[in-house]
Amino acid sequence: MRHAFFATSALIGGALIAIAPPAAAQSGVEGRVDRLEKEMRAVQRKVFPAGTPLEAEITRPAAPATAPGTPASTPVADLIARVGALESQLASITGQVEENSFKLRQMEEAFTKYKAETDSRLAQGAPASPATVTPPVSMPTSEPAPVAARPAAPKPVAPAGASEARKTAVAAIERPDTGDAANDAYTYGFRLWDAKFYPEAQAQLKATVEKYGDSSIASRAQNLLGRAYLDDGKPALASVAFYENYQKRPRGDRASDSLAYLGDALIQLKKPADACKVYQELDQVYGGSLSASLRGMMDKGRAQAKCS
Repeated sequence: MRHAFFATSALIGGALIAIAPPAAAQSGVEGRVDRLEKEMRAVQRKVFPAGTPLEAEITRPAAPATAPGTPASTPVADLIARVGALESQLASITGQVEENSFKLRQMEEAFTKYKAETDSRLAQGAPASPATVTPPVSMPTSEPAPVAARPAAPKPVAPAGASEARKTAVAAIERPDTGDAANDAYTYGFRLWDAKFYPEAQAQLKATVEKYGDSSIASRAQNLLGRAYLDDGKPALASVAFYENYQKRPRGDRASDSLAYLGDALIQLKKPADACKVYQELDQVYGGSLSASLRGMMDKGRAQAKCS
């Protein structure tokens, strides 16, 4: 009996030793997955401080219904599913970061090009020739009153995710229909901006510039696009819009306005030296035709940037 007991005990002990390592390994893997999930959430909070656009939480997959007599899902299968979810989340975050980085590089390249061209002109020690750049007629900084429009069915352009109240308010903004498609597109963008629907105004004005970039309305639309960005707290995007308007349409009726507002945007971006160069060019090219309001804006900006 004692021999049989010892033999049975030895057999049970061996079985326990054989089972223990896989169970410990499984526990270790699950701990690593839990830690990886926590790190993923930390990355999401870092990359998307205003709230991640991805799935908010990574949860254990629900156990699928099984037919009677079918073994339940194993812990390993559960871990595999969780790792798959983590990999999907990581791929989405990586794609978003790459897209944001690309947009930032585009803005930096545009601004670097602007600085190089401005420095080159200033290094020559002479303002732009009136033969190449004709200063536009001075215009007030406030946008002109929209053209009277015939009643038209409003078409909301509220961004995705907007509240129903906002969509209703945007839909109440009348879209003009005077027969002048370019001016109507600009006027509708102006009305959205004037009502402080800045994202909607940005979308409308950007589309107007893209469609009517060769028309006389383009200078106003591009300048107002920059102001919509600036009023929306986006000085980097505003600076690109203002600079492109001045560069592409130096004779446009909002070219001088765009230079003045470009200086303001650069001050907000904490680039006072660059703002001073912009004000210098504004004075050299358009100084004789600047309105009192634009000159006052330039003088205030120079004081803020501490230009010499």
